[in-house]
Amino acid sequence: MTAPRDIHAYLAEFDDIPGTRVYTAKRARAGYHMNQFAMSLMKAENRERWKADEHAYLGDWKLTDDQKQAILDRDYNRCLDLGGNIYFLAKVFATDGLSFLQAVGTMTGMSPEDYQAMMIAGGRNPEGVRSIKDNN
Repeated sequence: MTAPRDIHAYLAEFDDIPGTRVYTAKRARAGYHMNQFAMSLMKAENRERWKADEHAYLGDWKLTDDQKQAILDRDYNRCLDLGGNIYFLAKVFATDGLSFLQAVGTMTGMSPEDYQAMMIAGGRNPEGVRSIKDNN
C-alpha cells in the first residue's frame, strides 16, 4: 500500500503551470466576495449603480484592497490570482461592453484577432515553457 499523498503539496503543483491559474478551493475561498460582487452585475439596477460610482459600489462588498484595485484596474489576471473566477468576472467585462474574446485577449497581451486566430488554430502551443520553477 502506498502512503497517502499530501494534498497541499499536490495542489501547490498547480501553481507551477505557466500562464494558468487553476481554480482550487483555496482560490474559491479567497475570491468568494469578489465573485459575489461580479455576479451581482447580472441585475440591471446593480449595473447602473456600478457604472454610476464604481468605488462606492465596491465599498458594499467585503473585498481586500488588492481585490478592489484589481477590479478597478480591470486587471483580470490579478483578479484570477486573488480568487476571481473568469466566468464570474465575465459579468464585469460584459458590463463594460467587452466580449469574452476582447477581455481574454487583454489577459494574454494579444490583440483579439491574434488571440482568436490562435484559438482557432488549436490553442496555445504545448511546446515551450512547461514549468515556472524549472523554466522549461
